[in-house]
Amino acid sequence: MNKETFEARRENLRRLMREEGLDALIVSQPANRFYLSGFELHDCQCNESSGCLIVMKDGKDWLCTDSRYEEAAAQLWDRDRVFIYRGSSSEALNGLLKKLCGVGAIGMEAEHLAWAYVRRLEPGLTLKAADGLVEKLREVKDEEEIRLIAESVSLNHTMLEWLPSALVPGQNEAGVAWAIEKYYREHGASELSFPSIVAMNANAALPHYAPETPSAFTDNCMVLVDEGCRLNRYCSDQTRTYWIGDKPSPRFTEMLERVQEAQRRAIAALRPGVTGKEVHQIAVDYFSSCGMAEYFTHSLGHGVGLETHEGPRLSPTSVRPLQPGMVVTIEPGLYFPGWGGARWEYMAVITEDGCRVF
Repeated sequence: MNKETFEARRENLRRLMREEGLDALIVSQPANRFYLSGFELHDCQCNESSGCLIVMKDGKDWLCTDSRYEEAAAQLWDRDRVFIYRGSSSEALNGLLKKLCGVGAIGMEAEHLAWAYVRRLEPGLTLKAADGLVEKLREVKDEEEIRLIAESVSLNHTMLEWLPSALVPGQNEAGVAWAIEKYYREHGASELSFPSIVAMNANAALPHYAPETPSAFTDNCMVLVDEGCRLNRYCSDQTRTYWIGDKPSPRFTEMLERVQEAQRRAIAALRPGVTGKEVHQIAVDYFSSCGMAEYFTHSLGHGVGLETHEGPRLSPTSVRPLQPGMVVTIEPGLYFPGWGGARWEYMAVITEDGCRVF
């Protein structure tokens, strides 16, 4: 991404700020901060912060951080508008904002700030919650973002072609999870999008299974694998469900066929103007016709980009229409407690007349 891309994104944000009557917006959520500036997608620890971006109504924006990141910030930003704080960041930012805004309205991403931090930040300022403004912009990807996501998904597909060679009797869930991470890092990914889920038999009935004592694979067992990588800052996310052995049970085969058919029907419905709720319901209605709706226990999908889970959502509460450039997962699943489960996940971008599966 070049400097002009980040500047254009901040101009788009300023239009939303004007609608909200904001003189400034404190952007502290790491992915939002990176989206607008190119600075620090990840904070290293929850109790530390790389800082924030102050987006001003007049276009004179500030990148605020501490001395650890001073040179990194100066490589991306006009050094004259890099604010380096020492000691309490909230107290330092309070002083800066008073100089910049006076009694003007200052928005903050309240969902990402601790109450104690806000209490230290607010004396003498007019703060208001302004969540979701940057996320709204991030929902619609530009051509460069779509290209980068496609590259991440391409590496994902390459890994999935290799993966069956690691799914053998005697291997275990944790061993496969490590093999997936090792494969990604050896093929150019910077990290996983999220910790890989590798779940055998009854464990596959837990959508976000995390093993304490990893199960070893046996001949003729099911294994659900949900994984993704981060390549060039952008995430991928896909799930497959496998049978190890040459004698899949009829119950497994039926379950997987039902999941894949629900996915096909949902993908066929993806287009501009349809809501996430409507697409989710297509999967629910199909499972209902099979007498299995009670075993579909989560939403159909979610957006993917700088984060693995972002807007838009394909869920029972998603009433906003989809737009061209949105990237979503389509991941119906069936989960039978004590026995097993299946999920099948693709990623797709909404186009002008439908969608394109990556």
